[in-house]
Amino acid sequence: MRLLFEMDQKDYAQCTHSFTRNSARSIIVRCGKVAMIHSLKYDYYKFPGGGIEDGEDPVEAMIRETREEAGLIVVPESVKEYGYVHRVQRSDRDPTECFVQDNYYYLCSVKDATVPQHLDAYEAEESYRLEYVEPLTAINRNYHVKNSPYNPLMFEREARVLEILMADELLRCGFITDFTPGGTNYIKTENRRSLTKPGSGGKQYG
Repeated sequence: MRLLFEMDQKDYAQCTHSFTRNSARSIIVRCGKVAMIHSLKYDYYKFPGGGIEDGEDPVEAMIRETREEAGLIVVPESVKEYGYVHRVQRSDRDPTECFVQDNYYYLCSVKDATVPQHLDAYEAEESYRLEYVEPLTAINRNYHVKNSPYNPLMFEREARVLEILMADELLRCGFITDFTPGGTNYIKTENRRSLTKPGSGGKQYG
């Protein structure tokens, strides 16, 4: 999977140990809009997804988290790697700990039918809501989040991934994903121009 970008704060020289918490997130596009979770309490957007449990496959984690947070059922055969973001910094909660996280993003499609959300207590308290949002709306909102208990890098990460998706022309209305067996390209329906497939074969931790 290709590296989209790094978020290295270089503030961990005095750390004595590290903690790794990787995550997996879904990218679901419908006519130029992106399926995102909107925190109504703190007014930010995030891609559906979350932490990978010990021994869990990243794709399985993405499918599970997308179902729990958004109520969306991912079609397993549609999943394609997009890229990952590497983040490393001194922990917000322990100045002796270095926090390391790889955030894996997957393009995928979902079934029309939805299921009820299954939210953690803090997610329910924030009133997580699924929205298909214009990318610029989410980008602008995430760069102006106020009064949130979370590290601002989380909001910046999601905004920057959206910006890369726009630059890759994957958010235009008319874009579809080629899910034919053995398919490797993303196709724009308006002119059938193939795009190269990217990749190969606590509160701080959002």
